[in-house]
Amino acid sequence: QVQLVESGGGLVQAGGSLRLSCAASGRAASRYVMGWFRQAPGKEREFVAAIVWSGGSTLYADSVKGRFTISKDAAKNTVYLQMNSLKPEDTAVYYCASRSVSTTKYNYWGQGTQVTVSS
Repeated sequence: QVQLVESGGGLVQAGGSLRLSCAASGRAASRYVMGWFRQAPGKEREFVAAIVWSGGSTLYADSVKGRFTISKDAAKNTVYLQMNSLKPEDTAVYYCASRSVSTTKYNYWGQGTQVTVSS
């Protein structure tokens, strides 16, 4: 089992920044890849960014490339999403998720944290 707890959401003006945190615990093998997803009202959940826990390779959605940065702190078992130059269209509930190396499906999810960007 893996437990994921997000924090750091809030209300920010367009052009501002926020940093989300995801504290992870549980079976390390199930946390091989850590990802961030988001879901805006009336829209499907979409991929934002991911990081391979061992090695640190990263992947980003085109919509956030150059503005968002995913990183990890192994000592704290925490993954971060630094969000800069925020836009109103970034408004969504942001979820942290994890998966093992043997699957492309994210099996574990956090409860989500709301990010609201005002224009």
